[in-house]
Amino acid sequence: QVQLVGSGGGLVQPGGSLRLSCVTSGFSLDEYQITWIRQAPGKKREGVSCIRSSDGNTYYADSVKGRFTISRNDAKNTVYLQMNALNPEEPAVYFCAQYPLYSDCLSDYGKDNWGKGTQVTVSS
Repeated sequence: QVQLVGSGGGLVQPGGSLRLSCVTSGFSLDEYQITWIRQAPGKKREGVSCIRSSDGNTYYADSVKGRFTISRNDAKNTVYLQMNALNPEEPAVYFCAQYPLYSDCLSDYGKDNWGKGTQVTVSS
């Protein structure tokens, strides 16, 4: 059974950092791309970053380039999202999703599976 479980969200001040974790099971990370997606109330869902373990390629939305870093630990079947310099426009539920290899992993379409999200709040 495919599972993706996101965690690590919380309350952070503007300019602060958080690291999210996506623990996966039921499939091999080498066979899929994993994307972090965020959904804020009243806003369009946005793919912020994805990683393709088979070749190590990573992709970022323009809005997070230079501030967010995606990484993986294959031994733990886990994908991480390090988020730095968070701003007040970025609170959302962040969740991870599984995409086929070589698909557009930042698109809102084409997800195979996704998990429950974790809430990120940015406030002073």
